[in-house]
Amino acid sequence: MAWDFETDPAFQAELDWMAQFVRDEVEPLEHVLGSPWNIHDPRFGQLVRPLQRQVKERRLWACHLGPELGGAGYGQVRLGLMNEILGRALFAPIVFGAHAPDSGNCEILAAYGTPDQKKRFLEPLLANEVVSCFAMTEPQGGADPKVFTSRAMRDGAGWVIDGQKWFASNACYAAFYIVMAVTDPAVSPYRGMSMFVVPADTPGIEIVRNVGIADDPEATHAYLDFRQVRVGADCMLGAPGEAFAIAQVRLGGGRVHHAMRVVGQAQKALDALCERALSRSTQGSLLSDKQMVQDKIADAWIQLEQFRLLVMRTAWRIDKYHDYQKVRKDIAAVKATMPKVLHDIASSALQVHGSIGVSNEMPFVGMIVRAYQMGLADGPTEVHKVTLARQLLRDYAPSDALFPAYHRPTAAAAAAVKFGTEPA
Repeated sequence: MAWDFETDPAFQAELDWMAQFVRDEVEPLEHVLGSPWNIHDPRFGQLVRPLQRQVKERRLWACHLGPELGGAGYGQVRLGLMNEILGRALFAPIVFGAHAPDSGNCEILAAYGTPDQKKRFLEPLLANEVVSCFAMTEPQGGADPKVFTSRAMRDGAGWVIDGQKWFASNACYAAFYIVMAVTDPAVSPYRGMSMFVVPADTPGIEIVRNVGIADDPEATHAYLDFRQVRVGADCMLGAPGEAFAIAQVRLGGGRVHHAMRVVGQAQKALDALCERALSRSTQGSLLSDKQMVQDKIADAWIQLEQFRLLVMRTAWRIDKYHDYQKVRKDIAAVKATMPKVLHDIASSALQVHGSIGVSNEMPFVGMIVRAYQMGLADGPTEVHKVTLARQLLRDYAPSDALFPAYHRPTAAAAAAVKFGTEPA
């Protein structure tokens, strides 16, 4: 019987190296650089590229990809453990070649791209010579593709894209966008949308404005306007109508990676909460002696451990079944849980830090806002809860009887028949 929670020693050694490397070399970068996706900043070359080389020499670069693409081909359990460490530092994902949205865009280009698309877009993206953008959501409908209005119309051998995209992260730095658009409005949205790889310098694309989040160093979430954007037939990713299938390739595992990075962020908040409790005195004793503070610490640890176990079991199930449909409810549960975990633990850390906790000199307000962001990105929490409930209900059947089998008198009567005795 296999039922354990151990990491093999060889991989644990890699995780130990990662933890120290991220703490000592990567975490300080966010205090001297701006956006991690601004690879055009000369300081990025000076400070980040040498760290990336160390990661590549250690063979820890882009480990979510297979060896044929320069990665290690790790399963979700190993990737989960790695992302827990990467979540502790803003620049860690890009230092390890695991940064969204490029990681997911690499996966779909590898799965659906033509040889030319792989040469033109995937290879430089894998090397982090460029960064990319995933332009899916729209201002009038958010993440609900059933109300998307961006259209791609055939024009000779190519296509013309018209419409607007909202919160297209890192578009201002991207060399190309992966754009989801309606190509056949006469059929279901699940079969009438297609994906396009659109170079960022294609005429007709305008960044209306960039939107920032909380304490992000730069505003990088773009409001995009596509006006008569002409692309060739060779820019379609996959076949017409395959947008939903393509999107699912990048979303399933990506949600687990997001969750483990949230574990890392929440752990930082818990670490700060505990250190503050041991360092600050009020009303004649340390905060750590106050029972209400102890209550916050205990609740935070329990909540974080429960969430971490849920995420790791989900990762294990993905590796076991290699079928995201079988793990759909687990992924939905993870996605619905992570915003609350980060919000609650960061809020406790903020409260125990007092006035400095709400200031921009501490990270807690940013963590709390990012908790709300986590509740919206890759589908809102409410949608994932609906998915979870529907998946769970499939395992049950309604009772046709007036009283269900778990009704105590009914159960007692059934037990009497089973054992040939009188009901108690």
